[in-house]
Amino acid sequence: MKHFINLKDISRKDLRKIINDAKKRKIARKKLNNLDVDKGAPLKGKLLIQMFEKSSLRTRLSFYLAIKQLGGSALTLRPDELHLSKGGESIGDTAKILSNFGNAFMLRTSSDKKLEEFKKYLSIPIINGLSPSSHPTQILSDIFTVEEIKKKPISKLNIAWIGDSNNVLNSLITASIKFSFKLNIGCPKKYQPNKKIFNYIKNNKNKISIYSDAKNAAYRADVIFSDKVVSMNDKVNKVKKLNYFRKFRIDKKLMNIAKKDCIFLHCLPRGTEVNEDVFFSKQSKVWQQALNRVHVQKSILLYCFGKLR
Repeated sequence: MKHFINLKDISRKDLRKIINDAKKRKIARKKLNNLDVDKGAPLKGKLLIQMFEKSSLRTRLSFYLAIKQLGGSALTLRPDELHLSKGGESIGDTAKILSNFGNAFMLRTSSDKKLEEFKKYLSIPIINGLSPSSHPTQILSDIFTVEEIKKKPISKLNIAWIGDSNNVLNSLITASIKFSFKLNIGCPKKYQPNKKIFNYIKNNKNKISIYSDAKNAAYRADVIFSDKVVSMNDKVNKVKKLNYFRKFRIDKKLMNIAKKDCIFLHCLPRGTEVNEDVFFSKQSKVWQQALNRVHVQKSILLYCFGKLR
């Protein structure tokens, strides 16, 4: 049994195995429908229990299809319907019930501490579907997408992040260190990675640069990543924050600073951080990026069950 909480905790070898397995599984499904089961139904009879404390569209859909295509089933719980939030039941007791009924637990949460507490008491794998500090399933899927489009290892590419320092960027930073790819981060000084993340970068061999100018970050990039500047439940002065990012909006001029074949990726939902002429351009691969989460999450599930091919 293996957990999937943070990319930091997983070896580069295992992360690469997950991506390689996902590549094979996507190719093998070319002629299959969404609910057709993979050959061999490797997770037949397994139940994935999902709980969402935060809004979700892509994570919810992709994990549902992932377990279905592997031959298992999914059950989604709402936290406001459980004794955990309404009746004061402990995480330990809740975890015991989840372990008795399910075979894996995926949690999208507003608390990193809660993830660790569940891990402590669960006797089944736990997967981080998003937490305040990281979004590992998203970034691993994004690496899959980049390599699929560029047809080369991400270690040979220049990656740029233009936008806020958030959980998605944290996982991208970890991925840069794990896979040794060049990462240029462009964001206002006020919104650069916090001290903990900065020290993590400093203490690990890396190819990461941080700029307070979007143009410097985007220069000669093969891929430009972004995310919504004002995230879900972001308790800030939204007008003031957006004003800081006016010069970090991704438009055609910024894309032209990157390489000619540069692609644009965004984990969605989007806001004003990207112009529509970029978002709907040929360079934008956001729909392929979203769909690929199914394939990678299947391989993450297999990793957790010790069944990677």
